[in-house]
Amino acid sequence: MKRRRGIIDRFEGNLAVVEFGEVMEDIPKSQIPDAVQPGDVLWFYEDGRVEIDVEEKQRLSKEIDELMDELWED
Repeated sequence: MKRRRGIIDRFEGNLAVVEFGEVMEDIPKSQIPDAVQPGDVLWFYEDGRVEIDVEEKQRLSKEIDELMDELWED
């Protein structure tokens, strides 16, 4: 089954702004899990299911932290 990965960028009213690669899409909050927060990684399936990927969020967060450490090294 096809799926695509999205990252919650922010919320605007009843919409979640989701980043799919280079494209931002507005998705009604009613179509995503209640507990999501900006930065969460979601998988959107063809059948309408949406799953939170906690491990991918942690991996991306660690990657960003490492890049920031490299940037600020003396």
